[in-house]
Amino acid sequence: MTNEELLALIEQAAEGDKKSLETVILSVQDLVFNLSLRMLGTFPDAEDAAQDILLKIITHLSSFKGESLFSTWVFSIAANHLKNYKKHMFAKFPLSFEFYGNDIKNADIQDVPDLTQNVENAVLAEELKLSCTNVMLQCLDTESRCIFILGTMFKVDSRIAGDILGITPEAYRQRLSRVRKKMADFLKEYCGEYGRGTCCCADRVNYAVQNHRINPSKLDFAVALPSQEMLEVKKAMEEIDDLSQEFSFCKTYQSPESLKHFIEKFLNGTSFSTVENA
Repeated sequence: MTNEELLALIEQAAEGDKKSLETVILSVQDLVFNLSLRMLGTFPDAEDAAQDILLKIITHLSSFKGESLFSTWVFSIAANHLKNYKKHMFAKFPLSFEFYGNDIKNADIQDVPDLTQNVENAVLAEELKLSCTNVMLQCLDTESRCIFILGTMFKVDSRIAGDILGITPEAYRQRLSRVRKKMADFLKEYCGEYGRGTCCCADRVNYAVQNHRINPSKLDFAVALPSQEMLEVKKAMEEIDDLSQEFSFCKTYQSPESLKHFIEKFLNGTSFSTVENA
């Protein structure tokens, strides 16, 4: 879809055309979900927040004047919503690099029974690795996390990112460099997969299941394959810089079908009529 075609759809959507609105919202749902997932850490929390953000986009669509790319406008709404979002698990149980590192070094992973439920250990180890690199972001404070995600995952221009976060482009670039180094230093110290550490996902599978970090009967990361329309975004994200290539922070996940169903249900329900007539 060209930018001109998208702008035409947005104009039609803002005038109340339901089909155009559905097309516009579905075009950004994966972006919104992936940003939410990285900011909040879990699939259920990301889905809840993404629903809130998509509703906010729908109700404010008429305020988009085309002065920036639509994706930039969406990023701004989503990032500011997520920076202040307090209903997710890690807001109630915050993580730190100290806690995470201590768990890696001192957790008793030897005397845990087999909890794999006949799922291959290699499959669960991959699920744990993807979960770990995602949850690790929760060790950062909210703004640092947002900076890292915008810069390393989505490669947002420093001027745009600075506007979203209310800081100068120079301050954004400096903070992004510091956060990248912090993440890299932690991984190099503790992670045996990418660094010099002793942590091995395959050895910690049962411990992770026991502590509800992964669920053999519900492999969120393994089944959330990139949707077709996100393949080019995924490719671009994976080519951002050496850090993201080395540590695989740029995996892109397809938003859950339930999120699409939520959009369809909203557009076909009385709530949409209320918004349309407001």
